[in-house]
Amino acid sequence: MPEHTAASRLRLSGLCFVLQILNILLFAVFVRYSPEGSPGQCPPQLNCSRRNQDSGFQQPRFQDVHIQVLLSFGLLVAFLSRYGPGNVAISILVIAFAIQWAVLIQGFFYFFLNGKIYVGAQSMVSADFCTAAVLISIGAVLGRANPAQMLLLALLEVTLCTLNEYILLSLMGVSDSGRSLTVHTFGAYFGLMVSRVLYQPHKDKRKREEWRDTGYQTDVFAVVGTIYLWIFWPSFTSTSTVHGNTKNWAVLNTYFSLVASTVATLILSPVLYEESTPRMVQIQDATLAGMAVMGMAGEMLVTPFGALIAGFLVGLISPLGFRFFTPVLYSRLKIQDTCGVHNVHGLPGILGALLGTLLTLLATADTYGDRLELVFPLVAQGSRTVTDQALIQLGALPLTLLLAMLGGRITG
Repeated sequence: MPEHTAASRLRLSGLCFVLQILNILLFAVFVRYSPEGSPGQCPPQLNCSRRNQDSGFQQPRFQDVHIQVLLSFGLLVAFLSRYGPGNVAISILVIAFAIQWAVLIQGFFYFFLNGKIYVGAQSMVSADFCTAAVLISIGAVLGRANPAQMLLLALLEVTLCTLNEYILLSLMGVSDSGRSLTVHTFGAYFGLMVSRVLYQPHKDKRKREEWRDTGYQTDVFAVVGTIYLWIFWPSFTSTSTVHGNTKNWAVLNTYFSLVASTVATLILSPVLYEESTPRMVQIQDATLAGMAVMGMAGEMLVTPFGALIAGFLVGLISPLGFRFFTPVLYSRLKIQDTCGVHNVHGLPGILGALLGTLLTLLATADTYGDRLELVFPLVAQGSRTVTDQALIQLGALPLTLLLAMLGGRITG
């Protein structure tokens, strides 16, 4: 046993060394700071539609997104009470690697010019989005994948996540500013497919009770993670929304959905479970679900009462999924979803994509006014009809599921 432990430590140490040296060499060859101070000075060869002003480093939104990924998502993997601090340490290790790798991979797709990758504030924000998808996937395999395997998962998932994002946002022109598809749905189903491949009947059966173990430490992590979600997620949702008018919509719609999903969960949880006192983990899950459903629709014309309805519905669906669907995943599909990412990210992400598709049909100049060009520029220019845009929004869902599940199986 000690020899096995020593070998595992050396394996992780060696992998970290190799990956970090690889990143350093690639950064030395390709990465340079962007000389442009604003999108208006951006050369036409670069994909400037993906960029905010580099002064984003001086704006609270950049720090909000980074804190969101580091603390909120990082604390979510502290689900196993016996290994909480260790899981947080591993998540920080994955974040540290994934951000570097995402800057490189996304740079080749979006910021590559004359043989160099030009990085700025938006490069880091985009890398944070991709890292969030990796952390969601890790939640599905927590307890059965070691740190070295999680690093390899990040290596492959960042590449496939960036490919999916490029196809959807750049080639297809899908509107998904809050990342219902490219972060929540992709990360959830990528992780679930990895979990399916890693299924080990005897080992999983022995550990199921350990995974269910909860205690004071878990509640403390859930309290801190939930507070950070409430504070910083609206900025996470609205960061890639370039224009101020739609940012306001995204922030407000996210908050309305958040509060409604929390109330809905507290309505249903006492009915489904014997506990009379709500657990912070349940509120944390409701918070995530309510925000994930607004990922695509947040910048669209949801209206305040519409956001409340969407949040309320997903707040009911998430606990129902934990109570009834998670056991089916394990018994019938052989998928052990440790942190319940299917109920918290997967289903809300799909519902968010469907909601966004329906709201796209309302995208007319009469309903959106001057915001139409900000949310659906191709519709405003006359290059697409509203129906075409809605079909493209809908078609992005099966494409994301296909890439996520195929990539997850290969990775597993």
